[in-house]
Amino acid sequence: MSIRLTLLLFLFVPGIGFAQSDGNDVATSARDAANALEAASLSLQDAETARDRVGALTDTVRAYESGLEAMRDGLRRVTIREEQLDLKLRARDDEIAQLMGVLLTIGAAPPPALMLHPNGPTGSARSGMILSDVTPTLNAKAAVLRQDIDEMRTLRQLQQSSADDLQSGLQGVQDARTQLSDAIANRTDLPRRFTEDPVRTAILIASTETLDGFASGLSQIATDANIGPDAASSIQKGTLAMPVRGRVLHRAGQTDAAGITRPGIVVATRPRALVTSPSAATIRYLGPLLELGNVVILEPQADLLIVLAGLDQVFGQAGEVVREGAPVGLMGGETPNIEANMSLSSEGTGTERSETLYIELREGKVPVDPETWFQTQKDG
Repeated sequence: MSIRLTLLLFLFVPGIGFAQSDGNDVATSARDAANALEAASLSLQDAETARDRVGALTDTVRAYESGLEAMRDGLRRVTIREEQLDLKLRARDDEIAQLMGVLLTIGAAPPPALMLHPNGPTGSARSGMILSDVTPTLNAKAAVLRQDIDEMRTLRQLQQSSADDLQSGLQGVQDARTQLSDAIANRTDLPRRFTEDPVRTAILIASTETLDGFASGLSQIATDANIGPDAASSIQKGTLAMPVRGRVLHRAGQTDAAGITRPGIVVATRPRALVTSPSAATIRYLGPLLELGNVVILEPQADLLIVLAGLDQVFGQAGEVVREGAPVGLMGGETPNIEANMSLSSEGTGTERSETLYIELREGKVPVDPETWFQTQKDG
């Protein structure tokens, strides 16, 4: 995993200023991602069961996503710093040319010639005193110039090597996603609370026109009575981790660009982002639904439903009980190429997060603001 080496390298490059970025410690993120990649790799090697393999691959995908995020932040900082240095050096072209000329003159002429002055010994003495005063300043300016040029060279070398490792990381996360899909397909050891009746499910979908109506009729699609979640499963408001890495685009009750107001939140994510269960939960439904695309509905405890809509792929089967952090799907879209990942043109515009996940949370039969349950302030 060469991406790990690049992440560690970002921690030690001088002059880039990795102290803070949008409130996050970039160096710490890079270090944590590198350690997570190492731990996930070891877990994958030790995985003996399909369930263990799914868990290890989930950690691998997450670590890659965190690592690639840290690399993108680092590379953008490198690019910004390089542009700053380039502008600084261009603005000082005349000063640099004069400085280089003086330094070359001092270096090429023999000391006695430099000390000669047309006004005789007195003029020569004054000239020597002025030269002795000026020389340290010239040397200091030359040292700053050398430092800037050396930093520029280091930044460009880091950009080049990081581009190769970023390509490796993008391929690595794609391979891990593929392996994760295969491992989930081969998993057979999850506990089940009910068996879905496909006929009843089809009838329910056909007879409802809204998510509210479908969620209210979920109890109709089970063929046995053991559908209640584990009594020991209990979560507190404000403690749930977000199911995907992203930023809240629309909050509950806000009207979007299409003029639609929904009771849930919309989260902007990167293409192919991994979506996981925020807590241990029963999968009540997964698959296409209405105009929402692929939907996963989770029941972490009695009278509480988490609706995740807009996925490209969904994992698992209705009735299965999944652990906290278990993968339930992937977002759609195409992974950007290297040039797009390293470009600053989309920085701050949100265009790099082209996919959206809709999250709705229902207490009983009533939708509530998901942000009262999720830790949305830590979105990445």
